[in-house]
Amino acid sequence: MAKEADQGFLSKKEESEIVEAIRKAELKTSGEIRVHLERSAEGKDIFERAMEVFHMLKMDNTKQDNGVLIYVAVEDRNFVIYGDKGINEVVPDDFWESTKDLIVSHFKKGHFKEGLVEGVLKAGEQLQKHFPWDEDDTNELSDQISKA
Repeated sequence: MAKEADQGFLSKKEESEIVEAIRKAELKTSGEIRVHLERSAEGKDIFERAMEVFHMLKMDNTKQDNGVLIYVAVEDRNFVIYGDKGINEVVPDDFWESTKDLIVSHFKKGHFKEGLVEGVLKAGEQLQKHFPWDEDDTNELSDQISKA
């Protein structure tokens, strides 16, 4: 099992700020957002590893297939925004580019918490356009940061 990724990457306070951003973003969309941290993709293709984690976290079990995973391989200095098929069927190909660019701009400065918070909030805005919240929505997935 890989060592936990968070050692020195995010403090407990920073993690709770990211969780709060997830909760805030999900208030306006039926979409589900998760953040997953791990030390490395262990030599696998980063997209392939993100897809494995997506399935491992059961993010493919949402009612509208509208889960979004922000997967971060800390030591690889890489991340992926992975959206479920319900999202990919209705959005343009470059849908996540502005969110990705926003995260990258913070990560390049070493502002990891800020990048993830801003990325989560931006992902929520993007999801809101195609998957607005309604009164029948329930929080289908944990808002906590997962780690491997």
